[in-house]
Amino acid sequence: MNLLHFIEQFPTEQSCREDFRLQREHEGVKCKHCSGEHHYWLKAKWQWQCSVCDFRTTLKSGSMMEGSKVSMRTWYLAMAFMSFSKKSISAAELQRQLGHPKYETVWRLMHRIREAMGNRDALYQLQGEVEFDEGYFEKATSKHVKLKRGRGSQRQAQVAVMAESTPLENLDTGVCSRQCRYFKMKVIDDHSADTVTKLVKESFDEKSIVFSDKSTSYIDIAKHVETHITEKSDGNTTRTTLQWVHIAISNAKRTLLGIFHKIKGKYLQNYLNEFCYKLNRRHFGERLFDRLTLAVAKCYW
Repeated sequence: MNLLHFIEQFPTEQSCREDFRLQREHEGVKCKHCSGEHHYWLKAKWQWQCSVCDFRTTLKSGSMMEGSKVSMRTWYLAMAFMSFSKKSISAAELQRQLGHPKYETVWRLMHRIREAMGNRDALYQLQGEVEFDEGYFEKATSKHVKLKRGRGSQRQAQVAVMAESTPLENLDTGVCSRQCRYFKMKVIDDHSADTVTKLVKESFDEKSIVFSDKSTSYIDIAKHVETHITEKSDGNTTRTTLQWVHIAISNAKRTLLGIFHKIKGKYLQNYLNEFCYKLNRRHFGERLFDRLTLAVAKCYW
């Protein structure tokens, strides 16, 4: 879908509300009171009623729009602009495009959409051959506080980067290479073995084959996956074994620095959510908007 198609398909607030109702029913409405999944639609009330306990769920309840007073069409326009842009769009630019009077409202709306992107990707685990390493991203810090320099500086946020890849053989040359499919990026508080182990359990399938360097923090990875292959960290490892991880880190840094001035550490994860969500769906083309509406509509009760 492009902007012209969007305008034709969603010309009014009512058209957006009707589409969001269909998206929520496609994802499945869940009762907050009894967790029941069978509902029927009350057209006069614009609510669902649980078939078990008669608890009613409004159009936005349980979704990322819950509690928002922003109109449905504004939400749809925001999702459209965020999905139409290959990289991202700043809140100031989106505010200008929407003609909205308050920057803070647009900024909060965008972060809710980014949270929905992260929640959607969190539903899936990486499997097969997976590269694992860390990257350091600069974050906004106070100018009046003396900070440590270099690795471990308070200016740097530590991010675990994971890339699922598939081995492909060139039939002409016989050379086997790995084509990347999915990525995950997770901001971590420290580089301890416990933190890494918890992340591996959440993100990797037990039958995965994990490639990493020989960091001492990775000593327990082998206990939770099928195979753990380590190589000494050097230039060759970066270019071959951990190729896609470092390409993702470079592209993410370039994307964030090219659009946003400074990113606070507590919001960095949301920006990385958007980067990974779009990267994982880079072949979706005009269908990206439709996938994003499903992510926002999903109930996470």
